[in-house]
Amino acid sequence: MKKTVFNERLTKALTGALSFSCAISAFAADKTESQSGDAVRLEKILVTESWTPNFKSLNTSELTGKTIARKQSYTSDTAALFDDVPGFSRYGSGGLSSLPVIHGLNDDRVKVQINGMSITSACANHMNPPLSYIDLRNVEQATVVAGITPVSLGGDSLGGTIILDSITPRFATAEEGAIFGGSISSFYRTNGEAFGGSVTLNAAGEHMALSYTGSHTESDNYKAGGGFEVKSSQYEAQNHSMTLALGNDDHLLVVNAGQQNIPRQGFPNARMDMVDNDSTFGNVRYKGKFGWGDLETRFYYEHTEHEMNFLEDKRPGDMPMKTKGNNLGYQIKAEIPLSDRDTLRIGNEYHRNELDDWWPPVAGSMMMEPDIFWNVRNGERDRIGTFAEWDARWSEEWSSLLGLRHDHVSMNADTVQPYSSTSMMQRADQRAAGTFNARSRDRTDDNFDVTALVRYTPNDTSHFEAGYARKNRSPNLYERYAWGLGSMAMYMNGWFGDGNGYVGDPDLEPEVAHTISATFGWHDAQQQEWDVRITPYYTYVEDYIDVDRCPVTAGTPCTAANLAATDGFVFLKFANHDAQLYGVDFSGKALLGDTRFGRFTGSGVLGYVRGENLDTGDNLYHMMPVNGKLTVDHQWGGWNNAVELQLVASKTDVADVRNELKTGGYALVNLRTGYEWKHVRIDAGLDNLLDKNYDLPLGGAYLGARPFVYGTALPGMGRSAYVGVTLTF
Repeated sequence: MKKTVFNERLTKALTGALSFSCAISAFAADKTESQSGDAVRLEKILVTESWTPNFKSLNTSELTGKTIARKQSYTSDTAALFDDVPGFSRYGSGGLSSLPVIHGLNDDRVKVQINGMSITSACANHMNPPLSYIDLRNVEQATVVAGITPVSLGGDSLGGTIILDSITPRFATAEEGAIFGGSISSFYRTNGEAFGGSVTLNAAGEHMALSYTGSHTESDNYKAGGGFEVKSSQYEAQNHSMTLALGNDDHLLVVNAGQQNIPRQGFPNARMDMVDNDSTFGNVRYKGKFGWGDLETRFYYEHTEHEMNFLEDKRPGDMPMKTKGNNLGYQIKAEIPLSDRDTLRIGNEYHRNELDDWWPPVAGSMMMEPDIFWNVRNGERDRIGTFAEWDARWSEEWSSLLGLRHDHVSMNADTVQPYSSTSMMQRADQRAAGTFNARSRDRTDDNFDVTALVRYTPNDTSHFEAGYARKNRSPNLYERYAWGLGSMAMYMNGWFGDGNGYVGDPDLEPEVAHTISATFGWHDAQQQEWDVRITPYYTYVEDYIDVDRCPVTAGTPCTAANLAATDGFVFLKFANHDAQLYGVDFSGKALLGDTRFGRFTGSGVLGYVRGENLDTGDNLYHMMPVNGKLTVDHQWGGWNNAVELQLVASKTDVADVRNELKTGGYALVNLRTGYEWKHVRIDAGLDNLLDKNYDLPLGGAYLGARPFVYGTALPGMGRSAYVGVTLTF
């Protein structure tokens, strides 16, 4: 039955895509006939170009080349790429899998695209979030839109957007004929004795290019300041990716396929660990330039097989939890210049997420046999989105961007079952399964997004931007379909690092966020010596998916004591509430001196965010306290040096409903140096120079070893020296 429904939905989606493509082609034919003499040829279409509007928000940060290369030696977490971006933070999880936060909106509320693919985490603990599917050493270009996001960059999200493009092959010129090249890199870090490396190989002609990238990284448990071992923080991963590109001056076809294996990754703020994660993907992209404009299409498929259990240092024993997830979709986008002033972008996309989450029985266990526990069975989430975006440049001083988008989201899941239908120890889950199976689980949402941005540039030394966005996000499969009411089942669902237990609600409404934001910027005329930006923002969210203490239910852990608890781990139910988030970002840089001993530059970022549940008066969870970073950079020929001072205030505004832990303020000093000479680059440095012992304000509860005891926050990493070497050829 499920396959039939899937075929019907996929057929409808592809029919819609074909119709949309035909409409573009028809429009293209008309435009080509009327403008046949004005066709502009494209010299070369770079594979790494992301789909971004000409109107780039002042809150857009782009990382390329050496900026990414410097970070590869001291971190293996791809999300750490954006630690210097104003408004960005991340919360502690596995060493490869921290989750992004932009202006207080986190995880699924942030749009993440990996080579244009939308990937949904296939884990009840979100141990495989989208950013974990690409190795840091395979990232060639990274873009973050912090705040209001154009509708052309995706729907079904509330906060900013993160776009990552992997290393791609380059075409040779006619004079070069054929070219071959690549790179080899390696690194070592003292804390956790982490090491790894990568290799990239390229071969290209004038119209065809091929590349391969492979990498390996692993680490033992890291140590906090003072030498405390943070158990269940080890990890290991291998990644492989191949890309074939075919192109001429106006058209480009790129085929990309890859595989990832993570045989182990500890999660010191979760009750479980990852003991296997295998992923494969295929991605086909076409980009062409015509007389009427640009066309880009893409089709992708990704498959994940994932397993949670206990690593040895967390707990002896066996409790397997397995997941299979599929992501498939397409995108069709067109950019059409209507005049010298106006540009139109239209697009249609489809994304399907399939999920099976089951827990095999454990022989000899009174709690976990004789049947399979189905946490989510045949879960499916389909989204079809269509957008139109108008980019206008009214004068040298004024420009604007206006976009409209509609996303149709449909979700469903099959019936479930507990470990046993007869055991007295499974009564809570038996009753919960009966209630869940008896009700309709088919849900449909129609979401409408609006984005409006305007920019004013009165002179060469200032620019101002203001905007409004209405964005929507439908619940994920776990938020709607996690059903278990036994304590173990509830503890196994939750990606928040707080040690609490969670249950879903099929009747959750989509979140609707209304954001207003402004950016005020000043700089020197050449934008080379100094720059200052201030961005205040405010977001009101209707039906924000927060939590309540689960209502008192006989025979479950949802008791009166649970309702009243002010400490300890508690049991929670996802619930809609109205909420608000507000804050401000400051960023700036200045040339400190340009001498015969090199160029000295100072830079800094400062961020403040506050989130409140307007129905309960409680604070929202995972709000970063006031934080900032000051950096002095020195560049002298091929030599680069930096001194960083990271400052974080005490976290006192916590979510009482979750018994969130407070943390103290801290300051960290980091030293970095690097030298590049011809084909060799060497990076080295010291993180947390003074070996400061501190707790991560977004790290949640420390659950690295049994027994799990409430009250200990996850500590950050202590002093770590690192060195990395890259050889290009």
